[in-house]
Amino acid sequence: MIDRVPELHVTLLEAGDPDNAAQMAAYMKDHFPFAGVKTPERRAIAKEVLGRTRPSPDELLEFAEACWALPEREMQMVGADELRRHARILTPDHLPAVRRFVVDKAWWDSVDVLAIHVVGPMVRDHRELGAEMDRWIDDPDLWVARTAILHQLLWKHETDTDRLADHVDRRADDTEFFIRKALGWALRQYARTDPGWVAALVDQHRHRLSGLTIREATKHLGG
Repeated sequence: MIDRVPELHVTLLEAGDPDNAAQMAAYMKDHFPFAGVKTPERRAIAKEVLGRTRPSPDELLEFAEACWALPEREMQMVGADELRRHARILTPDHLPAVRRFVVDKAWWDSVDVLAIHVVGPMVRDHRELGAEMDRWIDDPDLWVARTAILHQLLWKHETDTDRLADHVDRRADDTEFFIRKALGWALRQYARTDPGWVAALVDQHRHRLSGLTIREATKHLGG
């Protein structure tokens, strides 16, 4: 799999559009250089170059590391997409490697894919990793904490509400925008499954939660 990284990189660079690159970089606050390939085309290129690759966990992580090492943001997103596509082959032993991708070249675009579609399935398949999420929620790195908040986003009725409530309680006073936003997003999503539970939790912590978190959490609850 890693032997296809140079071809993938060159193909993305050749497909890039300078105007798109400038707009994409500006949208991401100029944190990263871009080749200028939008998401649908990026995914089509990756699919064509990589084909029906079935990597081992080590091959998958090696591929992602090679993608993260390249400057263009599209390459990190290809790496994140492949981690997402093959998340179910990862075991608890691979969580430290995934954490490195969370914190390296971190911004919401890569972190949210990893949180929801990689770490989430890993914890869902290996419930003992929930204890690790209880450590991540207190991590000084905001992206690690955001990952802990969002990892259950798609779990619906399988959501561990005790853990969700505990994580909200532990970060309720946070002043960081991306933490406040994540708390609201996690609660808003779970409100689709149990609106009463979310409404009660918001009321319990209303004096501590930011207005942003409350607005997000109650978006479909009428405030």
